[in-house]
Amino acid sequence: MLTLILLLAMIWFTFKLMIFGIKAAWGIAKLVCTLVFLPFVIIGLCLMGFVYVALAVLIFVGILSLITGVLFA
Repeated sequence: MLTLILLLAMIWFTFKLMIFGIKAAWGIAKLVCTLVFLPFVIIGLCLMGFVYVALAVLIFVGILSLITGVLFA
């Protein structure tokens, strides 16, 4: 009986740890995309001559971050 209880506790702990890892990875991925890739995309669009598209992306992201209160993280 004690083995069964410990087995269930180990499965529960493993599941909770896996969920925590997935949430942490998702948060880090959102942060990296926001702080690293988005500025490169906007700079690349400006260099290629798509200034109006870059401005639209910048305005969209700005409004979205104002509404949600966080910068995608």
